[in-house]
Amino acid sequence: MASSKKYWKSVEELNEDSSIVKALRDNEFVSEIPTDEFLGNKEALESSKTTRRDFLKYVGFTTAAATMAACEGPVIKSIPYVVQPDEIVPGIANYYATTMADGFDFANVLVKTREGRPIKIERNDLAVNGGSANARVHASVLSLYDKNRLQNPAVDGKDVSWAQFDAAVAQKMNEMAGQNIVLLTQTFASPSISKLISEFTGKYPNVRHVVYDTVSCSEALDAFQNKYGTRALPDYDFSKAEVIVSVGADFLGDWQGGSYSKGYAQGRVPKNGKMSRHIQFEANMSLTGGNADKRIPATPSQQMQILKALTGGSASGLPQNIADAVSKAKAQLQKAGSKALLITGLPDIAAQTMALNFNSNSEAMDSSKPLLIRAGSSAEVKTVVDGVISGSIKGLITVGVDPVYTLPNKEFAEAYKKLDLSIAFAMKKDATASLAKMVAATPHYLESWGDAQIKKGTFSLIQPTIRPLFNTRQFQESLVMWTGNGNNYYDYLKETWTSSILAGGGSWNQALHDGVISNDSEIIINENPGAETVQAAGMMESNTSNGALSAISQNGGYELTLYTKAGLGDGQQANNPWLQELPDPITRTTWDNYLTISASDAEALDLVNDHVSNGALNGSYVNVKLGNTVLENVPVLIQPGQAKGSVGLALGYGKTAAIQKEMQTGVNAYTLYNNFSSVQNVTLEKVGGMHEFACVQLQSTMAGRSEDIIKETTLEIFNTKDKHYYNEIPVTDYDHNEISVRERNADIWSTFDDTVGPHFNLSIDLNACTGCGACVIACHSENNVPVVGKDEVRKFRDMHWLRIDRYYSAGETFKEEIETLENLPAFDTYTAVEVPAYENPQVAFQPVMCQHCNHAPCETVCPVAATSHGRQGQNQMAYNRCVGTRYCANNCPYKVRRFNWFLYAENDEFDYHMNNDLGRMVLNPDVVVRSRGVMEKCSMCIQMTQKTILDAKRDGRAIKDGEFQTACSRACDTGALVFGDVNDKDAEVVKLKKDNRMYHLLENVGTQPNVFYQMKVKNTSEA
Repeated sequence: MASSKKYWKSVEELNEDSSIVKALRDNEFVSEIPTDEFLGNKEALESSKTTRRDFLKYVGFTTAAATMAACEGPVIKSIPYVVQPDEIVPGIANYYATTMADGFDFANVLVKTREGRPIKIERNDLAVNGGSANARVHASVLSLYDKNRLQNPAVDGKDVSWAQFDAAVAQKMNEMAGQNIVLLTQTFASPSISKLISEFTGKYPNVRHVVYDTVSCSEALDAFQNKYGTRALPDYDFSKAEVIVSVGADFLGDWQGGSYSKGYAQGRVPKNGKMSRHIQFEANMSLTGGNADKRIPATPSQQMQILKALTGGSASGLPQNIADAVSKAKAQLQKAGSKALLITGLPDIAAQTMALNFNSNSEAMDSSKPLLIRAGSSAEVKTVVDGVISGSIKGLITVGVDPVYTLPNKEFAEAYKKLDLSIAFAMKKDATASLAKMVAATPHYLESWGDAQIKKGTFSLIQPTIRPLFNTRQFQESLVMWTGNGNNYYDYLKETWTSSILAGGGSWNQALHDGVISNDSEIIINENPGAETVQAAGMMESNTSNGALSAISQNGGYELTLYTKAGLGDGQQANNPWLQELPDPITRTTWDNYLTISASDAEALDLVNDHVSNGALNGSYVNVKLGNTVLENVPVLIQPGQAKGSVGLALGYGKTAAIQKEMQTGVNAYTLYNNFSSVQNVTLEKVGGMHEFACVQLQSTMAGRSEDIIKETTLEIFNTKDKHYYNEIPVTDYDHNEISVRERNADIWSTFDDTVGPHFNLSIDLNACTGCGACVIACHSENNVPVVGKDEVRKFRDMHWLRIDRYYSAGETFKEEIETLENLPAFDTYTAVEVPAYENPQVAFQPVMCQHCNHAPCETVCPVAATSHGRQGQNQMAYNRCVGTRYCANNCPYKVRRFNWFLYAENDEFDYHMNNDLGRMVLNPDVVVRSRGVMEKCSMCIQMTQKTILDAKRDGRAIKDGEFQTACSRACDTGALVFGDVNDKDAEVVKLKKDNRMYHLLENVGTQPNVFYQMKVKNTSEA
C-alpha cells in the first residue's frame, strides 16, 4: 500500500479555501507583469488615437528588441600572459588540498583554481576525519573576493606600512611591560600556532592567552576535561549506533562542530532489514529533529528532567506524553547496549557529564582521539570581559574574534575604547577593528599557510591557493617576526612539522599534496585552564548550569533557545550573498533571522503570519526582553513543532560594521547571549508593524499535485511486504485495462537509441538527505547562479537551480497517522490529522532540480527549440536561442526552470558579487553567465561530464564508475546523491535504479525522468 499521507509545505495549504494557494497552483508566475510601467499611463492609453497598424509596429519592434537583448552576449576583453607561469595551463583546472579553520567551521577541502583564481571548494576524500564541508565551507571561496576586506594595516585610523606597524607594536609592548595584556583568539587547533603563542608569551610574560569560542561549547569541554583530562570534545561515529537519543543536540547542524552527517546517514539507509532508530527531544524544530524517527517537543527545562530520567532518574513532573516517550526511549537505549548513544546540547556541565558517563561503554563514542576544534572556557572569557570593563586589563590583542559584536555586555565596547593597547587582527573592519587603535589586515585562509589538528592523531596543512590580493599578513607571520623566530612563517611551519609531526615518517611534500596525514604524534594544542579558571567555572555554574536550567521555567516568560543557522553560522560570513540567500532548511526563509514560536503561544500573544496575494509571507514584530536588555522589532515566524512555552532565535545576524548594506539583515541575538548560555528566560511584547519575509515555502507547488512526490513507509512494512505494497507504480488505462506507466504501451512518444555512449542518471536517497544545503551552494559556485536579493526572492524569483523542498505531514509516527486515516468516517476530511500536526509535524526533505526527462514537456512547447534533449540524457538549454516566452516553465510539472527577469551581472540594481571586478573573479569560465530574458535551469553539470569524457579519451582509457560527478553529488557528504552512467551495467547508479525503494517524481505524468528517488523509510519500532 502506498502512502496515503497528506504533505504540505506551509500551514496556509491546510486552508482549503485559500485563494493564495489556488493562485500559486494555477500560475507559474503569480505576480502580474507590470505592463503599466512600460506601456505608460492607463488613462492615456485609453484615450490614445494609435492605429492598429502603428500598434502592431510598436509591438513588433519591442518583441524584436527583446529577442535581440536575449541573444546579445557580453563582450569581455582578455589580456594574455606576458610570461605564462609553468603550473598554469589556460582552460585546465588545478586543485590544491587545504584546510578551513576559522574557529567555527573546520574542514579538509580541495580548492579548484582556474588561471590562478580559486573558484570552487570541494571535499577532500583523503581526509577521513576532516570535518564537514557544509554550506558555509563551500561558500567560503566567495568570501575571498569580498570587496569590504581590509587592504592595509592601520594605526590610529591611518594606513601604514607593515614596518611602521611592527615598530608601533614593539614600542607599545615595551612601554606596557609588566601591565596585564590578554591575547584573545579563536580556537586554532594548530600545533604551530600553539608553539608560536607559547614563545610569544614567553617573550612577553605579561601577556596571557585566552581562547574565545564565539558560540560556546565550554560546558561540554569542562565535562570532558574533568572525566578524561584533556580539553577536547568526544567524537561520535553515528554509523555504529543502533539507537540514537538526542536531548537538545542539533548534531546534523552545528552542535559541537557538526560533521556527523555522514556517519548518521550510513546508519539511516536500510540495509539487510536494519537501520538506526533516532529519537529527538528538542524545543526548536531543528534540522536534526526534522530527520528523526520520533520527535518530542520539550522546553529546555523539561530537557534537563528528560536527561536525568534517561540516565537513571525519574520522569515524574513531566507531561504524560513526554514521560511516556522517555520511558520508551530509555528501554530502547538499554536494549541496544553498547550500540546506544545518548547526547545532549544543554549548556550544563552536569548534563554533559551525564551523557559522557552513559556513553562510556558506547561503540559510537571515541574518547581516546577526541575533537580539538573547540577550546574556549566561558569562565576564563568572563574574567577577561570583567577585567577590560574594570580596567585591570590594560591591553587586548584579538585574533579571529569580534568581541564588540558578539559579547552581550554593552559596556565592553566603551571600555575597549579606553584600553592603552588594542590590536585587532581582522580580515574586515568589523565592530572590534573599528574601535581598535591598531588594525592588522589578515588574509583569507585561501591566501595563507598554516596547520590544524581537527582530531587527535590527524594533522592537516593549510596552503595558499592564490597570492594575497591585498597588503595583508598572517597573524602567525607577525608572531614569527615579533619573537625573532626566523624570517617567515612558512619556514617556521615546515620546521615544526619536520621536527615533530613528520619525525616518525612521511614527507612534507606528500603531506602538502594530500592535505592531511595521520600518525600518533603527541602534540598538545589546548592548554588546560589554570586554577583561577577552574574556580571561576564553579562560580559560573550556578548561573549557566544546574540551577539555571531547572529554574528557568519558574521565572515566567518564555524559554529562549539561541541557535545557529545552516547559512550564516556564527556570522563570520555575513557579507556572503550566497549564504544570505540560502533558504533555511526548516523555515525555507532567506535573508533574515526571526523568533520562532508555537501556534498556541502566538495566538495567546495575538501574533500572526499572513500571506499576501502573491504568496509572500509577512509576520508580526515583538520586543524580546532579558533583564535590562531589550532586543527591539524582532520578526516572528510561527513554527510548527516549536515546543509550547519556548521560542528560538538564530545568532550571527544583525552585523553592520564592514557589511554591505544589502547584507545588513536581521537582529543581533548575541545581545541575549548572557553568560554564554544558549538558553535564556525572556519576556515578549508585541509591537506594531508587519515584517516582510523572503520565504519560498509556498513556491514551486508542482501545480498542486500531491501524489507521488514524497513516498514514505515504515521499516516494518519495508521488511515484511512486497515492494508493490509500499512503492506502488502508477497505472494508466490501455485497451480497457490498467497497465503500469512504465510499460511501452503507456507511452505515446517515439523512443530513441540511448545505448551509445554514456546516459546519465542521478539517484537521490531521501533517507540519506538531511537537507543541509551544501549541494545548493556547490551548484551556485559551479554554475554561476546569480543572487537576486531579498525583494526578488519575496516575489518568488530566486534563481536556485537546485532547491530542497521541506514537507510537513501529520502524526507522531507514520503508523499512527495511517491508522487514523484508515479509520476516518466516510465524510470526514484530513483535518483530523492536520490540526495536531501544527504542534509536532513530521518532516521530509526532498532535493529537486531539473529531472532531465526523456519525454520532456518543456521541449515540445519551445517555439525556438532553445531546449532540447541530448543523447547523454541531459535536457539541454541553448541560451542564445531562448527568447523568454516562458512556455517551458509553464509546461514543467516540477517547476524547476528559472527566468532571468533582469541582468543580474554588472548591474548596479543587484549589488552582489557579480557587480564588481573582485567578486566576478569567482565565476567559473566553463559556464556562461546568462543574460536577461533567458530561461535557465540545472544542466546536470554538462561541463563536468564532458571534461571527464575528454580526460578519459586523452588518456586512452575507460571511464571508471564514480568519475562522473555533478556539483551536487560531489558536495554531498552523506552520499544521498549518486550520479553515474546507466549504460555502465556495473555502476552504482544502476544498482540503485533497481532498488525496491526507487521511484520517479510524478511518474504518472509520463515524463520518464533521468533523476530518480529512493523512498523514505522510518524506523517506528517502539520498545
